Amino acid sequence: MASKIIHDIGYISFIRENAPFLATGALLSFLSSFGQTFFISIFGGEIRAEYELSNGDWGLIYMVGTGASAVVMVFAGSLADQFRVRQLGITTILLLSLSCILMASNPIAVLLPIVIFALRFFGQGMTTHVATVAMARWFIATRGRALAIAAMGYMMAEAALPLIMVWLKSYIDWHYIWIGCAMFCLAMVPVLLRLLRLERTPMSVAQGSQSTGLYEKHWTRAEVLRHPVFWAMAPAVMSFSGFGTAFWFHQVHFAEIKSYSHLALVAVFPLGTITLLFSTIFYGWAVDRLGAVKLLPFYLIPYIFAFILHWYAPSLGWTALAVILMGAAGGGQATLLNACWAEFFGTLHLGSIKAATTALMVLGSALGPGLSGLLIDQGISFERQMLGYAITFFIAALLLLYPVSVMKRSAGTT
Repeated sequence: MASKIIHDIGYISFIRENAPFLATGALLSFLSSFGQTFFISIFGGEIRAEYELSNGDWGLIYMVGTGASAVVMVFAGSLADQFRVRQLGITTILLLSLSCILMASNPIAVLLPIVIFALRFFGQGMTTHVATVAMARWFIATRGRALAIAAMGYMMAEAALPLIMVWLKSYIDWHYIWIGCAMFCLAMVPVLLRLLRLERTPMSVAQGSQSTGLYEKHWTRAEVLRHPVFWAMAPAVMSFSGFGTAFWFHQVHFAEIKSYSHLALVAVFPLGTITLLFSTIFYGWAVDRLGAVKLLPFYLIPYIFAFILHWYAPSLGWTALAVILMGAAGGGQATLLNACWAEFFGTLHLGSIKAATTALMVLGSALGPGLSGLLIDQGISFERQMLGYAITFFIAALLLLYPVSVMKRSAGTT
């Protein structure tokens, strides 16, 4: 069924013609998982036990480390405008491998913020940034499909790694699992070098072939940061990453308060990933056919209902439905937003612009776990917080109507 849908909307020939470049994006997206919250949170119980941390302590440490990575991303992300993926991507993966070793060998809690910073910056931050900027810049008419295919690497990791890691923890000390992750990153370096032997490079693309944004203009980051469109989209970027991250981060606690086993909870995650797969395929096709901006106000709607269900869920079946809805929204997050930045502001300075948007995303993912952990320690249940998250998503979705109106005005003046 999946292969038929992919074939019907033009993915098969597209993949065949661009396999090395698309595989690069997918592999980088997969490797970013070692710095993603869904992966780190698998070991949340062991980390809290080893360093004697409360939910609030662990959330605060995570917030500090992730917040610092967001600040550095603002400056480091522009490197994607200056260096080839072959250089920047390989360096990032090597440093991500080192970060995994730091997690495995860290002896004291006071160093945890540094470890989290390294994992989040080189994993969630730079690895994801390099992958999405490459796809958005290398592909113009087929940008949506390229971003969708690259995101499938992340989906594969999100579907498989939680179950594998929870199972492995039953037999292997969690420190050794992190060493294994480091070795895997190192093993992928030659693969990336092979894929990128004929790389399309940012500097090799003529300026005339770059796509423009609003009002047929190449926007700089300074101009973007002064434009209301950027700030109208900021709540969607930050709330999606922040409160979505909070759910994955506190998954062990969520399982406890719902009286699920951790293994039973992670067993429903692949349902969300399957939905995410189809959602991403659909959005990738729809972006190329309709344009990302037209779809922008709708992608958060499933997230609103998902978090209402997380609050309500009296059984694992309801939680599974909520996870499926999260996957439906995730397809838009993976493709729409990255394509929108290019449609709004052009691709000439996309690396530095995306650095600012990635910093917002990382900052959101820092605040979510920290805030939710603090509220848990203050006696505000994680279930009740879910309703507040749903309201935030509703407000963020309304704000997305403004960028759509600006794009319509821009089209009318050109």
